[in-house]
Amino acid sequence: MYFKNNTKQRLRSIQGLRSFKDSLPTNIKKVINKRGHIFSEILNNWKYLVGESLFEVCFPKSLKNSNKFGVSTLLIIVKRGHEIDLEYSKKEIMDRVNNFFGNTVIERIKFNTFEEERKQVINNKIEKKAVTRKTFHKKIESVRNEKIKKSLIELTKVFREK
Repeated sequence: MYFKNNTKQRLRSIQGLRSFKDSLPTNIKKVINKRGHIFSEILNNWKYLVGESLFEVCFPKSLKNSNKFGVSTLLIIVKRGHEIDLEYSKKEIMDRVNNFFGNTVIERIKFNTFEEERKQVINNKIEKKAVTRKTFHKKIESVRNEKIKKSLIELTKVFREK
């Protein structure tokens, strides 16, 4: 049997089981190879690392690894108005994360703020903003099947609540 040497194994057809590494998409393999397991462990243990009060107002967005031009940086998303609380506990968070992994994983922390979804009060009734963006709402309205249209609207409501 003849195999080409310049093709990837996951693109060839091989009888039997394929290894897990070869079945992953190439983008995910790059993330795992660039210490992506560290970011996933930070996500899984975020409540333990920052504490109960900060867990409610912030979450990690990304981890940029160190290279010859910069240091490893953890990017955290914070609700508007709680930036000061997180700024005071920045050193404690870095120490907890580095102690959790046993070596220096994070050398710097950056913050980004986001607006919390506001509820509008009209005539003593609480109404939420539109469930989906206008572009998606127009696309959902263009669906002809009523059952599919209702299920898509319910799905967007579930995503909005989370």
